[in-house]
Amino acid sequence: MKVRRQQKIKRTSRPAGPHGTPIKAEPKPKLGSDLIPAERYTSADYARREWEGMWKKVWLLGCREDDIPEPGDHMVTEIGGESILLVRQQDKSVRAFYNVCLHRGNQLVHGAHKPLEGASDFRCRYHNWRYKLDGTFSDIPDLETFPQGAPPCGGLNEVACDTWGSFVWFSLNPDVEPLRDYLGVIPKHLDPYHFERMTPTRWVTVEWDCNWKASVDAFNESYHVQGIHPQLLYYLDDLDIQIDCYERHNRYLIAFGVLSPRVVSPSEIPPPIKVVMRGAGMDPASYEGSVYDVREAVQAHKRKHGAEQGKDYSELNDDQLTDDYHYMIFPNITMNVHADDLMMFRQRPHPTDPNKMFFDYWMFELPGEDFDWENYERPTHRQFKYGETSLGLVIDQDAYNLPFVQRGMNSEGYPGLWLGEQELRIRHFHKTIEDYLAGKYDNPSSKGGK
Repeated sequence: MKVRRQQKIKRTSRPAGPHGTPIKAEPKPKLGSDLIPAERYTSADYARREWEGMWKKVWLLGCREDDIPEPGDHMVTEIGGESILLVRQQDKSVRAFYNVCLHRGNQLVHGAHKPLEGASDFRCRYHNWRYKLDGTFSDIPDLETFPQGAPPCGGLNEVACDTWGSFVWFSLNPDVEPLRDYLGVIPKHLDPYHFERMTPTRWVTVEWDCNWKASVDAFNESYHVQGIHPQLLYYLDDLDIQIDCYERHNRYLIAFGVLSPRVVSPSEIPPPIKVVMRGAGMDPASYEGSVYDVREAVQAHKRKHGAEQGKDYSELNDDQLTDDYHYMIFPNITMNVHADDLMMFRQRPHPTDPNKMFFDYWMFELPGEDFDWENYERPTHRQFKYGETSLGLVIDQDAYNLPFVQRGMNSEGYPGLWLGEQELRIRHFHKTIEDYLAGKYDNPSSKGGK
């Protein structure tokens, strides 16, 4: 279907000061047009190669820093078959350990994704072996009965841990490069949003019947909007999108508060755009301009009234006041970044079945003067099977479709992904996985993301 563009998106020509988010478009990488084999999504052997060659070498998101704010606060996160214990130390740093007692393999902390407060040490519930917050042994009952003595490692096996962006990150790679080197351009791009100012409002995990990469793909391109999310055509431009690929990570910039050129110009402002206007504090009934000028009008209104609404937009450019700056932090973090909120997804592989995954959904809101602190309750983590909860219309539409994608990928009649230019981020994502499996990042001195 051919589309007619009524008006090209106007993008800002400069960032918000010297420390603002870079907006320059990157040259498109030459990644070819080869078919992406379907077996990458269905093969247990490929999943094992991913685990050894990629998952055990990258930095991974563990939790929010304010999940464990005080010494002794701790939480368990899971990736594949591993359980990782994240612990706030007495000096306020965070350390990470394999969540397993070195005696008989019992997990020290039972249950995952539940922030727990104020431990003085960790006691194995099986034989009372105890560990300090720093992972070292504090007590081994009847130690004299072990002719070999205590395990020579001195305590829990530690994994690399660091913080950025108000989040705790960890890596199973003992030779991993520093987190900031791994993130590359990401802090420069996203620090102006000040995630630490945002308040968590939802935290949910849903098990989906698809490979984790199928989920990443669904949020890494806008080509599917006209198929699965037709209602969004009256809310965003799904064609005039800036795609930028960095070494490992990537992004696209997509305009909100506009019409897709796939739809006929309406006689009045569509309801979804009115929602954008009301969210900025505008009254759609009093607006007298064209529907094609709403985006810029919203930007101007938020720039003028943000401070009185209790919101600091000073480090964001005008486009960031309306648009979705959509980032993918390799390998499994998708971030819909907006001036007033952050919608973040973490896609985790199932430990044994390449046809299943865990979809983690976080929502954060920048509180303004009208935020209802009196009735605010910090969200607790809840886990569901598919169909047991709603994640909102748009994500529910993707969640419904993805199991059918996975079934199709298992068909002998489907050889693999046939990607177009609008799906460049998917091709870049696969190249990065293959670079890991080929050993490109085995050298710990490698610097990524530049």
